[in-house]
Formats: sequence, structure tokens, C-alpha cells
Amino acid sequence: MTRSDHPADCRGECSWIFSDLNERGKQELRAMARPISYGKNELIFQEGEPAFGFYIICTGKVKLAKHTPQGKKQILKLLGSGEMLGEKSMFDREVYTAYSETLEEARLNFYAREPFLAFLEKYPKVALKIIEKLSREIKAFQDRLVEASYEGSNERLARILLMIAQVYGEPTEKGVYIGVDLSRSELAELAGISTETAIRTLSHFKERNYVELEGPKIYIRNKEKLNELAQPFEIKLKENLI
Repeated sequence: MTRSDHPADCRGECSWIFSDLNERGKQELRAMARPISYGKNELIFQEGEPAFGFYIICTGKVKLAKHTPQGKKQILKLLGSGEMLGEKSMFDREVYTAYSETLEEARLNFYAREPFLAFLEKYPKVALKIIEKLSREIKAFQDRLVEASYEGSNERLARILLMIAQVYGEPTEKGVYIGVDLSRSELAELAGISTETAIRTLSHFKERNYVELEGPKIYIRNKEKLNELAQPFEIKLKENLI
């Protein structure tokens, strides 16, 4: 991990949370930002570590994950440019309840808790947007709890691939590249299934020409068929999409 000087236009105001700030507010936000650069697969914070603030992702993608009592890992969500990371611990002054790791090289801006709380008192519209974001996130996790009661690995994996592609997807000649290179174990953690099941299900999708596989890269070739499998749940990944 190295400290770096980010471009002047990369101090966190890229997040929709700060879209209503006036120029003075943006200047105050930039002054609070502590830019940090990370390499691929670097830990940003650990589960149980004291939380002294939160992050805005400037570039790159990261995962937020948690260890189960049995020692397994569960990826809670993927995050990209403009998204907040670790904000849930900002108000309770406790520890991070999950850990975060980069999926690729990333640049983040860190904001210390106390200065930012004072900032929210001056700009209550930002506080309301954070509340809106947290409310959407609660709804998203409620959906995942309902989904967890269904045992179909085909449905879960189809939904995850569509969710990722909806946010990060890039059209290519091979199909829609989902936009994130995930190991089979990471994909399994995200879908809430075993690694063996993820490998088997992906092979099943490839045999039916639903997807194309190229190492860690996954291309969606038949979105309609995956959509049929993903029903009846709504396809969602980012709870702060507007």
C-alpha cells in the first residue's frame, strides 16, 4: 500500500452522495480526503479492526466479505468507482464487521470519522443521502436473505452473473464480459454456494452456450436464458444506483 497524490478531480465528490454539494462544500470535502493507492489483492481493512473512518473508491474494484463461524468466507458485495466503503461503522464508533480486499489496482480516499461527522452537521443533505443509501442496502440484504432459502445453484449463479454484468459489463465479440475477474472460489462466495458447485454450474452454462469462459474472465452469451433462470428475484447489485 502506498500513499499517492490523486488528480485534483478525484477526492470523493465522484460519489452521488455529494452530488448536491456547492463548490465550498466540495472544497471542504477535498481537504478532508486522504488518498491511498492499493495493488491487486491488497487488504484495505480487516474484520474486527477498529474503524476510524470510511472510504470512497476513486478507481478500481474491491470486495466486502465476512468470515463465518465455520471459517468459510462470504462476499457481501462488490464495489467500484464512486461507492462508499466502511460507512456503516462511521456512526457507531465500533469495529469493522467485515473485511475488504481489492480485486484489482485501486485508488481510494479515506475520511476520518470526527471531521466527517462535523461536515455532515454543516451539510445535512449529504447525511440524508447516506441514510437513503443505507436504507437501500438493508432492502438489498433482505432480498439476499430470502434468496438464501432457495437451494438452486443455477438460479443463484445466473443471478450473480447478471448482477455483476449489469453494473460492470462490457460488450465484446465473445459476448458481454461481466467486467470483473473473479476466481471460482470468489464467485462461489458471492453466490453462497461451494466452489465445486460453482465450477460445475459454470461448466453446465458453458455447455449450453449461456456463457464463454476464458480463465477468470466470464462472458455472457445468452442473457435471455440466464434471465429465465434468475427469476423471480429482481436483479440488483448496487443499492445506490439512481
